[in-house]
Amino acid sequence: MVQKLKPPAAANQPKRRGRPRAYEPDVALGKALDLFRKQGFAATSLDDLSEATGMNRPSLYGAFGDKRELYIKSYQRYREDARASMVAIFREEMPVRERLARIYACALNIYLSGETGPRGCFTVVTAASEAVGDPDIRAMVLEGLSELDKAFASCFRRAKEKGELPESADPAVLAQLASATIHTIAIRSRARVPRKELEAIVKGAIDVMVGAKGNPAVVPAKAGIHNHRE
Repeated sequence: MVQKLKPPAAANQPKRRGRPRAYEPDVALGKALDLFRKQGFAATSLDDLSEATGMNRPSLYGAFGDKRELYIKSYQRYREDARASMVAIFREEMPVRERLARIYACALNIYLSGETGPRGCFTVVTAASEAVGDPDIRAMVLEGLSELDKAFASCFRRAKEKGELPESADPAVLAQLASATIHTIAIRSRARVPRKELEAIVKGAIDVMVGAKGNPAVVPAKAGIHNHRE
């Protein structure tokens, strides 16, 4: 009599895994970020996000929450990426003129990127508009502005200590001028102003802040513009 083979014990069988995700959350968030940077919050629909990320609405809700939550997560991702691209420039030892030139070059690389054209700065172009009616986004925008001011102020303080700036220079005033230059090239890049024109604006701003080559900057101390958050 032929004995039938018994199936292997269940304990020896490999466990079935759940259905693998059809998307990578980090990649999907990047796609949402690209879309929000291009269109802003109000003009971006859930259908747009679903198409861009390749996720249906239930999957979007499950992974990121509602549209507002996804927008905030996208803004956080943008800030983290921008910070990571500039942190080394702020920390390395170098002349203040070179540091500023490298910071602005990095900013232009970010602002002029985009498959369909320059997208500018997330903070200036879209988040600042949403900050009017959303206190959480407003807090994020203010935090980002303050963080940038403080980073620039630290640069100018070090430059002043090394004798690259006159004793009359006020690091807080210069920091706000440096931040204002960041904001203006962000807006102009969104409007597709050519890079050469933006670089000319940057060069002129640096000359004002630290002086043209061979000529020290003349910046009055306590000029009336102060960063109260510093």
